Amino acid sequence: MSPDIRVLVVEDEPLLAEAHRVYTERLPGFTVVDVALTARDAFAVLRTGSVDLVLLDLNLPDRHGLEICRALRAAGSGVDVLAVTSARDLTVIRAAVALGVTQYLLKPFTFAAFRDKLDRYAQYRSQVSGTGEVAAQHEVDRVFATLRATPATSLPKGLDATTLDLVLAALRTAEPDGMSAAEVADRTGASRVTARRYLEYLAETQMVVRAPRYRGPGRPEVEYRPVRP
Repeated sequence: MSPDIRVLVVEDEPLLAEAHRVYTERLPGFTVVDVALTARDAFAVLRTGSVDLVLLDLNLPDRHGLEICRALRAAGSGVDVLAVTSARDLTVIRAAVALGVTQYLLKPFTFAAFRDKLDRYAQYRSQVSGTGEVAAQHEVDRVFATLRATPATSLPKGLDATTLDLVLAALRTAEPDGMSAAEVADRTGASRVTARRYLEYLAETQMVVRAPRYRGPGRPEVEYRPVRP
């Protein structure tokens, strides 16, 4: 059995960083070795040589993410990079391609889109593992085609992926206990109605489970707990 792909999450927003960590660890074959909130922290982890893939936010507080890519290539590092960013500027996208960024995922995104990128990356890794040569052009084409994006599953109207990430990350911070819609609203800054809509969507897609919470007489409160990978 192949060892898990070792992932470094680089994201300056703590709740999003936690969401990306949770998303990654829901997928078989991937292990998050660390989470870095700055470029400096990312470099410290990368120097250990314990990373196969970096999930890289480009807009970091201390350095641009592409500077990390530049430094990796200058050092001869073979670490792969999946840019996870809101940067839509074509000059940034061209620079990312030139620096060997393997894939590019725009925020906001759904879990389905995230899973698709990592599944395709795992397939790519499997295809290029080992040594030797390809037999023909079609095998090279297949490797490159593996990394090409496919349409992502859309969220229901009125929901956005960034808020969904924040809600899921808030739930993870409360583990092993669950959270009510009111508690999630307080943690994320959303209204209680909005928090409940996202929590119900997560429950419908089996990413969280509902459970009654009894605190004194009267109708029990509903709490939500993330489904463990």
